[in-house]
Amino acid sequence: LVESQLSSGKALAFSQQKGNCLACHLIAGGESPGNIGPPLISMKLRYPDKQVLRLRIWNAAQFSPNTPMPPFGKHHILTESEIDDVVEFVWSL
Repeated sequence: LVESQLSSGKALAFSQQKGNCLACHLIAGGESPGNIGPPLISMKLRYPDKQVLRLRIWNAAQFSPNTPMPPFGKHHILTESEIDDVVEFVWSL
């Protein structure tokens, strides 16, 4: 299950139509990353609690009110399942 989540999460993170994490973040293996957001590296060290990472992806404004990061969950940009997949992928970086 986790392997399919990682694959799906990576596809969403790299997709210009859905997650599009690469528009703002450097991600290993991604082409033409943006630099608005921090590089997505050492994520388990930065987020020992995976749920905190999920909350940030769901709605980053609850942590940083002026963030340019879209509220992927709050505004239904991604489904809850898609967010779970993105979290698994990002947390694996």
